[in-house]
Amino acid sequence: MTRSNLVVIEDPKSPIAEAYRIARTNIQFAAVDKELKTLLITSSGPAEGKSTTVANIGAAFAQSGKSVIIIDADLRKPTQHKVWEIDNFRGITNVLLGDAEIDSVLQKTPIDNLQVSTTGPIPPNPAELLGSQRMSNLLARFKEYADIIIIDTPPVIAVTDAALLAPQVDGVVLVVASGQAKIEAAQRSKQMLVNGRARILGTILNMVDEDTEDYYYYYYYGEGSGDKKSRKGKNKVATL
Repeated sequence: MTRSNLVVIEDPKSPIAEAYRIARTNIQFAAVDKELKTLLITSSGPAEGKSTTVANIGAAFAQSGKSVIIIDADLRKPTQHKVWEIDNFRGITNVLLGDAEIDSVLQKTPIDNLQVSTTGPIPPNPAELLGSQRMSNLLARFKEYADIIIIDTPPVIAVTDAALLAPQVDGVVLVVASGQAKIEAAQRSKQMLVNGRARILGTILNMVDEDTEDYYYYYYYGEGSGDKKSRKGKNKVATL
């Protein structure tokens, strides 16, 4: 995974980039009753495109004039350093352990007002760290550095990490891959998040074949949005 996945930056006039911008706008509409400072993006299972979605949604927010920080909180299989082609020597785990300050783990990107904090060294106890009071305090401190914080987490079904973080943020978006994710898994993921007191803003449908009738985009407020990745490997958008 490289910057070629960052269509909002590499191909900003494409329909795919426009879809991400529409998703950004509709996320804001879905959160109209409450300030959206922290947004968690997760998926029901692995390889559903959540990290690419995080990066492009983050870029879309930054292009709208907001200052953005992307936090890679996938302490099991981090990806954001690969997406942005930056190092992962220091990150949020260093801050959580008191070995670094926030300023020192924020890395620049091609967009002036978008920074990334990678995971840093992978700990032996990811769930314990993410569910700790230190993590809650850290998120509060990150809010002082940007208009919106977007958090990449592991899939909901695989581990408890996303469910532990969900109640600490202002909104959650669930990425679901068409033709890959099982309906039962997606429903279970939603229920796990709800049980964890998550505020679910919507669902992004990913990996829908561009040749199907569903190759279009809509957003049902409070329920979900559609964003897809064609089976040829490029992100597309589609109805749910």
